[in-house]
Amino acid sequence: MSESENRAVVERLIQCLNDHKIEVMDDLFHEDAVMDWPQSGETIVGGDARRAVYGAFPVLPTITPRRLLAAGDLVVAEATLDYDGPVFHSTFIFELRDGRIARETAYWAEPFDPPAWRAQWVTLDGT
Repeated sequence: MSESENRAVVERLIQCLNDHKIEVMDDLFHEDAVMDWPQSGETIVGGDARRAVYGAFPVLPTITPRRLLAAGDLVVAEATLDYDGPVFHSTFIFELRDGRIARETAYWAEPFDPPAWRAQWVTLDGT
């Protein structure tokens, strides 16, 4: 698949999650796809596990992409995820095979207050 087609798969994933239409994920992921969440040490293997996890989510996030970069069969997405309150800055690495997601690696970071020692060299929220 082309890079633009791979990117479109990830864009469709973001849209289906924002629309709370998790059943669309079945069209986007291989049945044997692996989701790796290193920060919590969790790995979700296969469609049955993915459907169970996403079906049990207390609140699905609203995803706002900041950047999508495609190179070959890799797509990297930088986004904010808003869980009706907690907002996380996230990076996702998608490995695609034959136009579907074969592996997702996801990292989430909570905002934190910047340390005072850097104040003279940085701006905050674009100011």
